[in-house]
Amino acid sequence: MLEQLKREVYEANMQLPEYGLVTFTWGNVSGIDREKGLFVIKPSGVAYDRLKPEDMVVMDLEGHKVEGGYRPSSDTDTHVVLYNCFADIGGVVHTHSSWAACWAQAGRDIPCYGTTHADYIYGSVPCVRNLTREEIEEAYERNTGVLIADEFELRDLDHNATPAVLCKNHGPFTWGKDASEAVHHAVVLEEVARMAARCEAINPGVKPAPRELQDKHYYRKHGADAYYGQKQ
Repeated sequence: MLEQLKREVYEANMQLPEYGLVTFTWGNVSGIDREKGLFVIKPSGVAYDRLKPEDMVVMDLEGHKVEGGYRPSSDTDTHVVLYNCFADIGGVVHTHSSWAACWAQAGRDIPCYGTTHADYIYGSVPCVRNLTREEIEEAYERNTGVLIADEFELRDLDHNATPAVLCKNHGPFTWGKDASEAVHHAVVLEEVARMAARCEAINPGVKPAPRELQDKHYYRKHGADAYYGQKQ
């Protein structure tokens, strides 16, 4: 079942250690088939050097396992909520990548200090609040997803323009049109997190890049009149 999607999600998962985004098994990628209403995700706690495409676990959008010999990632319920709330995304990534996790542990948004950030992420990367004791005890992973979706609604953020979030004291989630793009955004997030931290170390009084510069760089790649790259 979903053998091509399993291969794609497997390959996306294997990019996490390739790009230095995970240590041991601290990360997961999923990808969804919207027509079938099913998604594929990495199994929980299986080392990357042992993973095979057939190890990927098939889930439905209610969080039930449909196929697979392993238990799915422990973060599966967060992926479920994100797929249900952000109905046009095709892939989700969670890591504990060091620089992004540092901002999450500090409980801070990542401001847009330069054009590298603006090329891919519109405005600051939001950091959501801690879950309450009740939310943690009730359904930790599900409520993590609910908190992310609620924060984007509260801040009136476009999840496609801002395809990344930090969970306070935890780590980042990213998403995209498919699993590969979600990993791409995870790589970008880690790099801009590193740049922003070093930028503040060099100049503690630094301010975000001017809005007109941020807009220029974001919309020349993503707007209706985008002109970056080649026509398909």
